[in-house]
Amino acid sequence: MSNIFDFTGGASGQWNVTRITPVRGEPLVHVPCLNIVSASLTKSDHGLWTLKGVRSNLRYTEKNEQEKLQSIQANLARPEATHAALIPIRKSEDWWKLAQDDRRKIFEAQSKHIETGLKYLPAIARRLYHCRDLNEPFDFLTWFEYAPKDADAFEELVRMLRTTEEWKFVDREVDIRLIRARE
Repeated sequence: MSNIFDFTGGASGQWNVTRITPVRGEPLVHVPCLNIVSASLTKSDHGLWTLKGVRSNLRYTEKNEQEKLQSIQANLARPEATHAALIPIRKSEDWWKLAQDDRRKIFEAQSKHIETGLKYLPAIARRLYHCRDLNEPFDFLTWFEYAPKDADAFEELVRMLRTTEEWKFVDREVDIRLIRARE
């Protein structure tokens, strides 16, 4: 099974798009549906746009944090988790010019990214896809799934993360909200 995934916005897919909001930088074209498929490094030619990401190691996470995340993280595709968000993010060149340990300090010591996210597990399941080395328009694709009853908690999580020192380095972000399509 591939670790490369295509998130394709178009006329059909597993998820119905309820809204696409540019938070910072250029928007994405509105589409009615999102399809997520295991892919290859070749570009997909279906849909109005495709974002490609790779499941990879957690780059700013220390061992104890990773163990804690894994112990309480819910699986994706839970039957009750019918709401989702795809939030593609690109960080500025200033971020990438920083040394790895400096990025880690901003990410966790100052911004408390992992600590904040842990408060919302297991209600909100998440997965991170890396894109920067694939010559994609974003550096990360952040995918979240949650039950409708946890929608307010998800809004609170996103609002909190957008007030951090780390978010000052974001130069493009699009917030895509979805509801699982009926089969």
